[in-house]
Amino acid sequence: MPQMDPKGEPEETIRPSIGGDDGGGGATILALTICSAAIGGTFQYGYNISIINAPTSYIQTFINDTYMERWGYGLESSQLTLMWTIIVSTFSLGGLIGALLAGPLSVRFGRKNSLLLNNGFLFAGAVLVLTSRVAKSFEMIIFARFLVGINSGVSMNIQPMYFGESAPKHLRGAVAFSSAVFTAFGIFLGQVVGLTEVLGAQHLWPYLLASNALPGLIQLLTLPWFPESPRYLLIDRGDKDACVKALGRLRGGIAPILEVEEMLEEQEQQKTAALNSGSSANKTPWTLFKDASLRSQLRTVMAASSAMMLCGNDSIYFYAYYMFLAAGIPPQKIQYITIGTGASEFTASILSNLLIERVGRRYLLIGGYSLMSFWSVVFTVALNLQSRGVAGMAYLSMACVFAYILSFGLGPAGVSGILPAEIFDQSARPAAYMVAGSCMWVSLFLVGMLFPFIVKGLGDFCFLPFFVVCVTSAVFLGITLPETKGKTLAEITADFDGRNGKQKEYSDVEIDEPMKEQYQLGKAASLTNLMLDPDSNPDLESIQPQVNV
Repeated sequence: MPQMDPKGEPEETIRPSIGGDDGGGGATILALTICSAAIGGTFQYGYNISIINAPTSYIQTFINDTYMERWGYGLESSQLTLMWTIIVSTFSLGGLIGALLAGPLSVRFGRKNSLLLNNGFLFAGAVLVLTSRVAKSFEMIIFARFLVGINSGVSMNIQPMYFGESAPKHLRGAVAFSSAVFTAFGIFLGQVVGLTEVLGAQHLWPYLLASNALPGLIQLLTLPWFPESPRYLLIDRGDKDACVKALGRLRGGIAPILEVEEMLEEQEQQKTAALNSGSSANKTPWTLFKDASLRSQLRTVMAASSAMMLCGNDSIYFYAYYMFLAAGIPPQKIQYITIGTGASEFTASILSNLLIERVGRRYLLIGGYSLMSFWSVVFTVALNLQSRGVAGMAYLSMACVFAYILSFGLGPAGVSGILPAEIFDQSARPAAYMVAGSCMWVSLFLVGMLFPFIVKGLGDFCFLPFFVVCVTSAVFLGITLPETKGKTLAEITADFDGRNGKQKEYSDVEIDEPMKEQYQLGKAASLTNLMLDPDSNPDLESIQPQVNV
């Protein structure tokens, strides 16, 4: 017999449900969704950063031979360096275009479908690379890297949105941080694949650069089986039935009524705000800049995203060969040393995932940049002593590079990417990621273009510009960024207003304490908890009202 609500109507869709197999199944679906989305998402960003390093000399030889065949003379050393820098930096230009496309794509096609469509850029780039040697055209490599950059720019913005909107709030921080874990894993695996014994031999470099099509194919075959973001389905498309169905799959067959009600409330708030402003519910980058109430949040996200690239960490992967050669490492050993850099960031990202809910976002960022500042000074001293013939300095320089990467992985690598999801609401989130992504890719382009010339111009002092960036970032973020761990969006906004000398009143809705704790932003567990049975997780209620699917 169906239950009756207070008005006497049947209430067949609401019943209490005891946690157990349902929750475990939901955790499994969520974990598989994360793996499927990430293998063709942020994994590709890390993978494509690292695979370009191994064939450096082979591609330069190809460029010079092609130029010789066309014009009868080869390129000078400086011209060849410039051409190589263009190939490397074109990836960043593509990333900028991808970041600008990500917002409209995510709204028009949805988070999941945008990731699937995004693989088209990847496959086109793979075809260009595979045919470039037969066509005797190094320009095809440049265009291929541009397309791969677009793919990375789109995925770097849409994947964190997809994860943050699909995960339950008690796992949101860990799930969002998994983007950084997969980026680091991509870097590491790209370095392994780039070994001479695998695909790093001279005759195999086109296959190495085209190997990024395989993860894209895996995503194309697996991601369609998993649900779209429930928040997108309800708030952007207004399809409540599809939202409940998707949420039910992600939660093990039943959709928690508290989550549905929370999304409905946010949907109504956005409709009201859109009616009052007379504009679309979804904000654009321009409206974000015009909105004074969001200016401090936007400024903080822009600074964090820019610093993430201006600190020079990713330049180590682009130009690892040159850096270790300058540090005195024998050329034949460099490919094995570079694997250690990827392993360092991968290890640090996992450790940071375990620390993020204990230490907090703010302290991980400040601590990471502070440690990077210290190691850049030690690295500069080591390079100067090495140039004066002091024994053992080459290995100290190498140790500093590893320590620098570890420090980056502990904080800035993962925390910077989840900030837009935590401090902006559903309507502003795509635009915020567009702005943050644009800052990130422009900064990466500038560093990629300038770093070889910085090395040549400053020599042993080449890391001092990065020291300035790290110190400035630690100070600025320490002043402007409040801690977001365990806080609601209203509380985070109030913290930003307080730091800017504003006083804004927020209506306090009375919520039961267990419910409030469960649904706070950033109330996260580590990735290792994803596969645990809900009964073993003290943050989950064993009995809670649910909506049948």
